[in-house]
Amino acid sequence: MAAVLSATGAVLATDEFPATAAGYRDLLKWARKSGVVRRAGVEGTGSYGAALSRYLLAQGVDVLDVNWMDRADRRRRGKSDPLDAQNAARAVLSGRARARAKAGDGPVQVARMYKPTKVSAVKARTQAINQLKAVLITAEPALREELAHLGNAELFRTCARFADASSQEEGGEESVLQATRVTLGLLAHRIGQLSEQIREVDVRLARLVKCHAPQLLDVVGVGPDTAVALLITVEDNPERLDSEASFAALCGVSPVERSSGRRQYRRLNCGGDRQANAALHRIVFTRLRVDPRTQDYTSAGSKRARPGAKSSVASNATLLGRSSTWSNSYSQDPAYRGCRDGWRRAPPTGRHP
Repeated sequence: MAAVLSATGAVLATDEFPATAAGYRDLLKWARKSGVVRRAGVEGTGSYGAALSRYLLAQGVDVLDVNWMDRADRRRRGKSDPLDAQNAARAVLSGRARARAKAGDGPVQVARMYKPTKVSAVKARTQAINQLKAVLITAEPALREELAHLGNAELFRTCARFADASSQEEGGEESVLQATRVTLGLLAHRIGQLSEQIREVDVRLARLVKCHAPQLLDVVGVGPDTAVALLITVEDNPERLDSEASFAALCGVSPVERSSGRRQYRRLNCGGDRQANAALHRIVFTRLRVDPRTQDYTSAGSKRARPGAKSSVASNATLLGRSSTWSNSYSQDPAYRGCRDGWRRAPPTGRHP
């Protein structure tokens, strides 16, 4: 469903088009009959509206991401597809919709495709390992004692040979011990296959980062996995981020005001991209272990802290922003400089002003 509004907010036309390549072409042709199309508001530019957003961007139309209709407005005006289309157009016209749509056609989109594959494979492998260990708990004592001294890698290889041996045995009634060995062998084969998939995806992601953002890997504490998480957050068009603070808010590392009266408080930001927030968390604590400058800053910060103040992840999160390594690596990139100020302004705890 689409709606065209004039510069004064009048509804010029409303129509429905299929979500196909031909439908996108017909939509733009229809909209241009009412005048020059400069901006478009699309709901769900990262999901159902991704294909339409890419087409409009390729045609030179500035696409903005539009949120759902306000609940109060929905109760007052009702809910229908034409009303939703008109609300999206009015959000763009009034300036309420300011988030630019992601391009979704560059190397970051490639990383976005690979990332869920790895995450699901890691989750499935963990489940398979847990199942294998659970089967060992209830296995026959002789079999359990045979495998008890083995590490994980050798354990999986030994169990995988159980399935190969059982396939060569003659048919007949199975015993519990034989069923246990077959189960262990099948689970071990599954673990091996998932591990191979994870390694293949890791190689592709590492090659992608080295080709398109090698400066990220030069920063102490940043590996291919955390680099991919930050790149996915920024996407292929970092110009969507208007300031350094916007990137800090996007990653959930900017403090949130909770002041009342004469007391000034700030709390931790629980919003933003939690995957990027987790990546920054890993970077900070890696630097706490291996980077001397981060360790020195931690010691200096502890001495400056107010007596009795509790330490937290928020206070440690300032370390990476103050590090000259991070600042020098991204001083030319506003998309990554944003987290620096956000960390520096983070409070020691949610209760500390």
